[in-house]
Amino acid sequence: MTQSNEVGRTRDAGWQIGVSKTLDHPVAEVWDFLTSPEGVAIWLGEGVTLPREPGTGYETAAGVRGETRSFRELDRLRLTWQPTGWSHDTTLQLTVTSAGEGRARLGVHQERLADAGERERQRAHWQGVVAGIVAALDG
Repeated sequence: MTQSNEVGRTRDAGWQIGVSKTLDHPVAEVWDFLTSPEGVAIWLGEGVTLPREPGTGYETAAGVRGETRSFRELDRLRLTWQPTGWSHDTTLQLTVTSAGEGRARLGVHQERLADAGERERQRAHWQGVVAGIVAALDG
């Protein structure tokens, strides 16, 4: 993906953002939390079970909908993500990778955003989500 002159805009995937955080928890613990009902409620939304099979759809209680694109245990999950009121869907990817002994790096990447304004709103959204995940894991 080649960057254009505008920060966050790519030639191939439109506008995108990425948020990451290194956690003092092992990969398996972070992954298990993210895919648990409590974790899914934080990052995807209430009222939905994380669909693990590609092509399986979901809709949260708040109306966010989409479908799973890929699910690789202890590594990454990719799905489409479209809140109520949006005319387009986006692609959301969560990754969990090793950051050394007993530590994991959580990455959230969202692409196919409509414009710079949506990108900034989503950056703030995912920063809040990551903070919620950290608080739950550390709590």
